[in-house]
Amino acid sequence: MSKEVMKMLTEERFDVIRELLTGDSIVKIQAIVEATQASESTVRRDLSQLEELGELVRVHGGAKRQFSLESEPSVPEKNLRFHDEKQSIGQYAAQLIQDNEFIYLDAGTTTLAMVPHIKAKGLTIVTNSLDLAGHLSEASLNVIVLGGNLKNRTRAMIGSDAQKQLKQYRFSRAFMGTNGIDTKFGFTTPDSEEAHVKQTATQQANRVYVLADASKFDKVSFCQFMELDEAVVITSPLGDRLGDKYHGVLEIKEVDR
Repeated sequence: MSKEVMKMLTEERFDVIRELLTGDSIVKIQAIVEATQASESTVRRDLSQLEELGELVRVHGGAKRQFSLESEPSVPEKNLRFHDEKQSIGQYAAQLIQDNEFIYLDAGTTTLAMVPHIKAKGLTIVTNSLDLAGHLSEASLNVIVLGGNLKNRTRAMIGSDAQKQLKQYRFSRAFMGTNGIDTKFGFTTPDSEEAHVKQTATQQANRVYVLADASKFDKVSFCQFMELDEAVVITSPLGDRLGDKYHGVLEIKEVDR
């Protein structure tokens, strides 16, 4: 058997293991053996490789799902990640806005990518992001900045004051960022206070869009702020595995670069 075929079969087994871990947080080796028709030694080797990739944690007799609970990246760090994909997503999202709408823009580098492409007139835009507020002002757009406590790492306003202010408004559309998208845990973010602000904003909107490149799928962060069926996701091309997994449970628009 050629190395190319062996590689293909390994990747197929990896996909089976990922699917099993999606359904159950812990999967036994015997269940993987039965699902893949591979030997126990092969399965153990697969689990070792997936653990090295950071996709799971091996436990006695099997493996458990690896959750992404890392700290929030700074704005400059986020700007360096998937820059072209974010620009395409932002451009598409901006075209959805109609004249005279009342809009919420969540803090984030993908929502920030919308700003140069906003062409609608007579808008009022509310945001919790100091960076977004500055760019919106430079574009001569009418902007309201939420009050509250400043989260230094992401330059976002959070806390009870921001939530109270949000409850005064009703939005035509809300454009949100997220750190993770998962079939079981929905949309998640690392910061509990930021999650509360996100949740309040989405509850005040007629239509909610989540802007997230494909790297955010199959990721889980600390706090859920919304279920999958509450939003449309605008994303970069997902590929076959993620596409097959998420298109049936989530409204998705994939945007090519």
